[in-house]
Amino acid sequence: MGGGGGTEEELTAQETALYDRQIRVWGVDAQKRLSKAHVLVCGVNGTTIEFCKNIVLAGVGSLSLMDDHIVTEDDLSANFLIPHDICMHGVSSRAEACCESLKDFNPMVRVAVAIGDPSLIDEGFVDRFDIIVVSCASLKTKLFINDNCRKRSKHIAFYSVECKDSCGEIFVDLQNHSYLQKKPGGEPEQQELSYASLQEAISVPWKNLPKKTTKLYYAMRVLESYELSEGREPGETTLSDLPAVLAQRKDMCDRMSLSESQIPTALLERLLAAGKKEHPPVCAILGGILGQEVIKSISCKGDPIKNFFYYDAADGKGIMEDIPPTPVEQFA
Repeated sequence: MGGGGGTEEELTAQETALYDRQIRVWGVDAQKRLSKAHVLVCGVNGTTIEFCKNIVLAGVGSLSLMDDHIVTEDDLSANFLIPHDICMHGVSSRAEACCESLKDFNPMVRVAVAIGDPSLIDEGFVDRFDIIVVSCASLKTKLFINDNCRKRSKHIAFYSVECKDSCGEIFVDLQNHSYLQKKPGGEPEQQELSYASLQEAISVPWKNLPKKTTKLYYAMRVLESYELSEGREPGETTLSDLPAVLAQRKDMCDRMSLSESQIPTALLERLLAAGKKEHPPVCAILGGILGQEVIKSISCKGDPIKNFFYYDAADGKGIMEDIPPTPVEQFA
């Protein structure tokens, strides 16, 4: 994937001076690609704003924020860019509240508000971007946007990210991705990866997954399946939903030939109790990793995540899951 188009245009003297340190890390061509890339973020929260900060500082070409929800006091706990007195006015959307502050991080990056509903964006609008990141959206909306990205003639990388208090999930779909990987001898070697869509990645029969698959993968599937069946938005569940969620777990495990012990009740309780709450340190971790992955995708340098990443502050571990697994992994 050649994110951000070609690299024919030279960096200006101002760009070269501003990005000198990172150019030394990933090179001039990577910085050129980054400065021509256009990113859309659907859903502004503590996690995606950490991501936005990182790519704005790195010098992405443009960043568009889509989130028409009016700021509430709940948004203040994890989103460090929203001024604490903004709730008194009650007129600013989450996207508007963060736009100007992001511009201050790097005036050379074009940051704008994209007004609209992510579940209704059309293919023409999608074509304007190289990277689309979706958060705090229903599974139906994520599938819709991912499918639209795949239908376009240009390569559009799709990411979804969710933070539920101390737990987090990132999904990556780069479609067919070419990149350079450094070998032990120091020489770069061209690599090719083929990604599954979100629909394909969540439709794999659980009995076909490796025994070591993280419990968070299964728990997130149970929760989103319950939200979908009940018509709930992400985070619109509480501990009072636990009996129904446990019934959903049993039904899914029975159909998928998986032991219910692979989805601990305590883990489901934590996810339900989180609601829409994000844990700021976990937001920083997920936003940092997502920023790094998007830069890898645009620059076509370095091994990208394929295709899920999970983090749980309870054990401090980050885990990558390749789903559907390769034939070798299926028997691990």
